[in-house]
Amino acid sequence: MKRVLILSASLLALALGGLAWGDEYSDTIALFKNAGQSSAFFAKSYGYAVFPTIGKGGLVVGGARGTGHVYEKGKYVGDSTVTQVSVGFQAGGQAYSQIIFFEDQRAFQEFTQGNFEFGADASAVAITAAAGASTGTTGTSAGASGGKKDASTVGGFHKGMAVFTIVKGGAMYEAAVSGQKFKYQKKTDAK
Repeated sequence: MKRVLILSASLLALALGGLAWGDEYSDTIALFKNAGQSSAFFAKSYGYAVFPTIGKGGLVVGGARGTGHVYEKGKYVGDSTVTQVSVGFQAGGQAYSQIIFFEDQRAFQEFTQGNFEFGADASAVAITAAAGASTGTTGTSAGASGGKKDASTVGGFHKGMAVFTIVKGGAMYEAAVSGQKFKYQKKTDAK
């Protein structure tokens, strides 16, 4: 088991290797604002959480982790961490960006109460053709599009939230039961 965890951590490091960081939050928000289907959600959402890089890796047992910023009415109000553990047939490593839109104040408050977990029926819309499959909290589903600025899959709010992902690099095959868990911390004035 220890060897599997070490290999999973190594694959995760490979998925994150070589990525240019720059102003990662502004760059990622701009990418989603210019990415077809997700762009409309900025105008019709109460807020959103953006994760510039979530690294995922696994070999039978897998994991993912990333940090993000949470915005209320366009204003940065806090930080969030996402973790994911999955068990099942999977192999590889991947890095992707993710954004979660909150339809209204109720959905925003549900996410920012401290600890939040997506239910089994939650899923994400993959925006790039390179994705091959969408990243979902219940496993994977097929999806493809013409490019970063052309989301061909129709996305909408489900229980007040909409999730979009853009693959940054890596390759991973996964047929696993998994769930994303989020921790939220309100921004302090010192940041």
